[in-house]
Amino acid sequence: MNPALRPSERPTPSQDLRPVASGSSEARYRDERIAHWNQVAVWMDTHHGLSREYHRQLARIFRFLVPPGKHVLEVGSGQGDLLAVLQPARGVGVDFSGEMVERAQRKYPSLEFINGDAHTLPLDEPFDFIILSDLVNELWDAQKVFQELARLCTPRTRLVLNFYNRLWEKPLAAARRLGLARPNLSQNWFTASDVGGLLALADFEVIRHREEILLPLRLPLVSMLANRYLAKIWPLNLFDLTHFLVARPTKALQRPAPRVSVIVPARNEAGNIPAIFDRTPKLGSATELIFVEGGSRDDTYARIEREIAARPSQSCKLLKQTGKGKGDAVRLGFAHASGEILMILDSDLTVPPEDLPRFVDALTSGKTDFANGSRLVYPMESKAMRFFNLIGNKLFSLAFTWLLGQPIKDTLCGTKVLWREDYEEIAANRQYFGDFDPFGDFDLLFGAARLNLKIMDVPIRYRDRTYGATNINRWSHGWLLLRMVSFAARRIKFI
Repeated sequence: MNPALRPSERPTPSQDLRPVASGSSEARYRDERIAHWNQVAVWMDTHHGLSREYHRQLARIFRFLVPPGKHVLEVGSGQGDLLAVLQPARGVGVDFSGEMVERAQRKYPSLEFINGDAHTLPLDEPFDFIILSDLVNELWDAQKVFQELARLCTPRTRLVLNFYNRLWEKPLAAARRLGLARPNLSQNWFTASDVGGLLALADFEVIRHREEILLPLRLPLVSMLANRYLAKIWPLNLFDLTHFLVARPTKALQRPAPRVSVIVPARNEAGNIPAIFDRTPKLGSATELIFVEGGSRDDTYARIEREIAARPSQSCKLLKQTGKGKGDAVRLGFAHASGEILMILDSDLTVPPEDLPRFVDALTSGKTDFANGSRLVYPMESKAMRFFNLIGNKLFSLAFTWLLGQPIKDTLCGTKVLWREDYEEIAANRQYFGDFDPFGDFDLLFGAARLNLKIMDVPIRYRDRTYGATNINRWSHGWLLLRMVSFAARRIKFI
């Protein structure tokens, strides 16, 4: 995030900073909890109960969801342990317990801790991530807190929160009575849909929901098996201790009309080249066509050269691929692109270029961060996809929807569109997955999910190929896709 935002993008001060009336129900509720958590801070100096393993598991999950080096605000930061493990470039913690804040500042002097109330935050700067760990349980007015947080967000901010599963209300109460968990006062017991509704009222939308931590005890091997694997499998996930939600603001960032770079990988597609030039509409404020030719047996490269020469006013580039695979071609094209929006168009024209404006609209309207073409909604032309390919695509869509935590109808449609700044962050974090994907589709989808981008399908009508033959081998590539499902499960789902 760039902290030097334009004035129109800076959060405005809250319009509801009235002090809580002395003696009101809300004031009594707040004062009771401040006194309670001050006592808990002292209790924690000598006690841990069974909560140490639970908080160790929370830290593991938050580290996956929040990359290091970001501007992070934690509301309800306690003694600062969670904020510290996230390794923020700037970390700010807010807690209404003065005892907690004092201990946090001593433990982590490089971070900033503020004694304040979540309902009236004494801040006016934007953050990349705002986290609330087991805080909504304590709030007098969760909707008001979410509205207060909204003014500290840009459209690229992510709100990450966890809260207890209601099924654990009685077991946790029993553990506290036995002195095995931190003492607590009466709490809110929200469902995930309750919190999702409150977020929607404050202009947020939930983009990911995970259930986590089946066994909050430290038992060698057993805890790892339960919390990394069994906790993610239905119906056992219904009994997980905590819900994790990732939400994004729904208000779109006001930007100038973006330039759009359309990357066209082309191998043995000479007959389709003129139509790509003729049928690609103007997109955004300017459209740049970048062809990446991949060692064709026909005269694809020469044909692109002739078409570029015949259209001197068209912004075009022609690159010669030195690596192998469509993924390599896409990365080469993205590296030479100048647009704020990056788009892939397959040169077989089975996705009509005339549909491309709707992908750009999906991004610029703020409805999504990553527009993914879907060929599996509208009826397709008779020869567009073979039967076993269709079955395979439907099965992989189910698998990847489960893996990524967002609905993905069609993983292999070649048309994918995203903001350049998001792609650059995906590329910077590529080492997490490695250079494993010859298609390029999964490198982008996995990277987008890892960065908590909102992924949205954009349905298109899939057309028959009119020139050449497909470069996809359904059996060998199908086996490769199964391997990628297994790989993604280890790196995204079973963390």
